[in-house]
Amino acid sequence: MSKKFIKKNNIDLANPNLGTKILIFSDQFFAPAKRIINPEAPIFKEGVYDNHGKWMDGWETRRRRDKGNDYLVIKLGKAGKIKYFDVDTSFFNGNQPQYAQIDGTYSTNNLSKKTKWQKITNKIKIKPDSSNILKSITSKTFTHIRLNIYPDGGVARLKIMGLIDISINKSLLNKNTNLISILNGSRVIACSDEHFGNANNILLPGKSKNMGNGWETRRRRGLGYDWVIIKLAIPAIPNLYEINTHHFKGNFPDAFSIQGAMNGKKLSTKSIIHHSLKWNTIIEKTKLKANNSIRILKNNNKKINYIKLNIFPDGGISRFKIYGKVKF
Repeated sequence: MSKKFIKKNNIDLANPNLGTKILIFSDQFFAPAKRIINPEAPIFKEGVYDNHGKWMDGWETRRRRDKGNDYLVIKLGKAGKIKYFDVDTSFFNGNQPQYAQIDGTYSTNNLSKKTKWQKITNKIKIKPDSSNILKSITSKTFTHIRLNIYPDGGVARLKIMGLIDISINKSLLNKNTNLISILNGSRVIACSDEHFGNANNILLPGKSKNMGNGWETRRRRGLGYDWVIIKLAIPAIPNLYEINTHHFKGNFPDAFSIQGAMNGKKLSTKSIIHHSLKWNTIIEKTKLKANNSIRILKNNNKKINYIKLNIFPDGGISRFKIYGKVKF
């Protein structure tokens, strides 16, 4: 196994695949607010105009002529603890906001004028055509986010990087469920490569819509194989494994294997990767097919909280699901 790896500490809570959506906005004259949470990278269309002006891949408001500021409110699909935000102004140059600041609230009810908002980040100056990082100044859990831009302008994407709050998932106890669903708080902590697709995509709900909605590694030109390590939100006993290669036809892996472990210690990602070489093999090396789904029933009655999917030698996986019962 290669010594090189990609460490992944957070997921994008703004991803619409989690159920995240735009609730309200002050204005969207030049470009609709919904584009700001598109998980795909922003693009630029040279010379393309619509009825409101230059077509832009993001959210863009009209020029303000008063003393106010623009904003939008996002309802997270899953409540989460936020580490940082990325206000991405790709292709907005000369029409980006001057400043940005972000608030949040935790609410299980509809928002109203009485909703109390808490400051999550400080106000920072925004650079054009750039990634602008705003670090969270609180460790609280939030359900709604308000992006404030000053005074107006355009933002291509807003990434909300953090973790789903798994303390609210006690209802999963003793129920047969997808143990590695990102909706339940599971996440990828490391992978060998994700050149063509984010590894966390394989944990998303539903069927992938295209190759870009899965995990795909670059072509290997040497020895070795690719892999991904997933931390379960809650320890569990698996009984059914499912691998999907939908949309991957000339670039699916030749085979896969699955390893697992139960580890209650706090270890570094590098240490977990090292130990994974000796984890128990749950599913031996098994052939895969193009644009297909394979399900394997196997119950060894062992509780695990880490899973490692190995693919040989490289290629793309659209979805990975493991069913079983949660055991606190």
